[in-house]
Amino acid sequence: MPSTALHFLALVPPSPLQEEVTAFKREAARQFQTQRALRSPAHITLIPPFAWDDAEALAPFLRQFATRHAPFPVTLRNFAAFAPRVIYVDVVGSEALVALQQDLAQQMHAAGHLPLGQPDRPFHPHMTVAFRDLTRSKFVAAWAYFSTCSYERSFRADHLALLRHDAQKWHIIATYPLGPTSAK
Repeated sequence: MPSTALHFLALVPPSPLQEEVTAFKREAARQFQTQRALRSPAHITLIPPFAWDDAEALAPFLRQFATRHAPFPVTLRNFAAFAPRVIYVDVVGSEALVALQQDLAQQMHAAGHLPLGQPDRPFHPHMTVAFRDLTRSKFVAAWAYFSTCSYERSFRADHLALLRHDAQKWHIIATYPLGPTSAK
């Protein structure tokens, strides 16, 4: 077992949307032989995968961070692509979403929770339907299919999710509610 596991931070939609986006992933797998996207729940990546020894050590930081950001609406609209290998459900950008991601990345770096050398990638919110194992030749057909599909849903982003890779799939191992919490 490796000493450091891969983790990432994301927004995960509620169950009905999880099922809908997973159905798109299954359709991509069935028609275009691309299955890698099925290895994770539908999500919007906030912090891409990073190696970390102890996810429990992140819990106090993530709990406190989450309380400083209020829940907000997220809108999913149609499909888009990073040609020639990725097709995704498009996420309509919002100030709240961008602010959450930027603050999380900045605070994770400042607190030393992202290892040195973690790449700063431009934030482009999306929910992946097909990637990596979508061949260039199948991409054209897959994009012809998904680009004609109409899809629009909204959900309330009300928690951060920490996911860990087990060498096969990504699993949600903890969630942190957004907004102030009341003491009980």
